[in-house]
Amino acid sequence: MPRFFTSRIDGSHGLVTGEDARHIALSLRMKTGEEVTLCNNGVDYQCVLEEITPENVTCRVLRTEPCQAEADVRLHLFQAMPKGEKAEIIVQKAVELGVYDITFVLTSRCISRPDEKSFAKKLKRYAKISLEAAKQSGRGIVPQVYGLITLSQAVQKLSECDSAVWCYEKGGVPMAQLGLKSDSEIGLLIGSEGGFSEEEAARISAAGVQPVGLGRRILRCETAPLAATAIIMNLTGNM
Repeated sequence: MPRFFTSRIDGSHGLVTGEDARHIALSLRMKTGEEVTLCNNGVDYQCVLEEITPENVTCRVLRTEPCQAEADVRLHLFQAMPKGEKAEIIVQKAVELGVYDITFVLTSRCISRPDEKSFAKKLKRYAKISLEAAKQSGRGIVPQVYGLITLSQAVQKLSECDSAVWCYEKGGVPMAQLGLKSDSEIGLLIGSEGGFSEEEAARISAAGVQPVGLGRRILRCETAPLAATAIIMNLTGNM
């Protein structure tokens, strides 16, 4: 069943506009009486189409239920800014795997250091990728993408989570030993291509963020967040 996100929905009717309305009317060529799923804030609304134009699609709500694809853990990914298209890959796959949001962080070893104007353009692209990945994977929310923030700001946000871990190429404890819990807030910090400096590593650990390892092999910066996310989802019963 086609799936669309909209904030313009209540207990009886929903409205789809813009690109999604055009997609329903012109690409899918759907007819009144056909059903779609509208999503808002983790709730799925099963709806029947009542009025269709390329500008606006009006739907009548048949029933609602919590989105079954949403994890019961809120995983906040803090990713040191990678170069090239790696950030797009991370956003797409992390959303598919269930992260709650993604924040890009500027560390001392980041090769990519976009200015404010350049990163604003990137954020628009990342938001679109997140939306499409959320649709494809049946998510009930569209994870937000934030940044750029400093490492100090990231560490502060990590300290506010119920559990916080960071992947360190020099090793750490296996995540299976941490007792990560479902229905909690978990922060995950990943480095860029060059990892973290010794000074940064000391600061992160001093703030109480637990260093963890991902096995005997050193993973690329675009592989590590996906492997770590999958492990956390599995350990908390969300895979």
